[in-house]
Amino acid sequence: MTAVTDSLDAASVEAARLRRKYARRHVASRVGVYGAAVLAALVCALPFLWSLVSAFKQNRDLYNPNSSPFLFNEPATPDHVRYLLFDTPFPTFVWNTLVVGLSVVLLTLALSLPAAYSLARLNRPWGTPMGIAIFLVYLVPPSLLFLSLTRVVVALGLEDSIWSMVVVYPTITVPVSVWLLIGFLKAVPKDVEEQAMVDGHSRLGAFARTVLPLIFPGIVAVVVFAFTLTASEFVYALAFVSASPKMVVSTGVPTQLIRGDVFFWQSLQAATVIMAVPIALLFNLFLDRFVTGFTMGAVKT
Repeated sequence: MTAVTDSLDAASVEAARLRRKYARRHVASRVGVYGAAVLAALVCALPFLWSLVSAFKQNRDLYNPNSSPFLFNEPATPDHVRYLLFDTPFPTFVWNTLVVGLSVVLLTLALSLPAAYSLARLNRPWGTPMGIAIFLVYLVPPSLLFLSLTRVVVALGLEDSIWSMVVVYPTITVPVSVWLLIGFLKAVPKDVEEQAMVDGHSRLGAFARTVLPLIFPGIVAVVVFAFTLTASEFVYALAFVSASPKMVVSTGVPTQLIRGDVFFWQSLQAATVIMAVPIALLFNLFLDRFVTGFTMGAVKT
C-alpha cells in the first residue's frame, strides 16, 4: 500500500507540474500574440498619429528638424484646421464627395444586383466566363480610358459637373460588385426563391423578401468598396472637373492647399484626418460583414 500511495503521489506531483508548465506556456503564447497585435496596431497607427499631431503644430515646430514629429515641442494651435474649414472650400469638397459617393453607391447597386442575379441563376455554360469578363473590365487602367470617357462626358453636357463622375465611376465599381455578388447569390439555394414564389410572390418579390436579406454582407461589402473607391479616385476627378466649386476632396484639397512650391502641410494633414476618421469608423462598424463579403464572394464564385 505504501508503494502504491507513493506512486499516486508522484503521479499527482508530475501532473501538477505539467499543468503549471502548460499554463505558463499558454500564458506566454497569449502574451506573445497580444504583444504582436499591439505592436502591429501601433505601427499601422503611426501615420495617422503623425497626421493628427502635425495638423495642430505651429510652423516653427513643424519645420524644425530637431523636433519630434510625434510630439508638440511648441504649444498646439488650431489655426491651420480653422483655415481649412473656414478659409477654403473644403466643406464644399466634402459635400460634393458625399453626393458623388452616395449616388455612385446607389447606381452601383441598381446595376450590379440584377446583373449578378442573372449570371448566378443563368444555367448556361457561358455564365461564369461572362462574369469573369465583366470583372476583367475593372483591371483596365483609368489612364487608358479617360480620353474616350471625356468624349462621353462632353456629349452628355456634363463637363465641369459632379454628375460626370456619377456617370463614369460605375464603370469601375460595377464590375467588382457584380463579381462579389455572384458569389453570394450562388450560395443562396434556389429552393428559397421557389418556396416564396409558391407562396404567391413574384420573382421580384421573392428576390426582395428572401434573397436580399441573405446576401446583406455582400451588399455591405459593395457599399463600402464603392464609396471608398469613389472618395479616393483621382484621375477621372481631375480630368472631368476643373471648376473649384464642383471638385471633390481628392482633387480640391491639393488644388487649394498646394500653391506652387508652398505646401500648407498642417491643413493638408487636417483634411486627411477629417476624411479618414468617418470612413475608418464606418469600415470598423461593418468589418465582419465586409470581410465576409469579400471572402465568401471569392470562394463561392
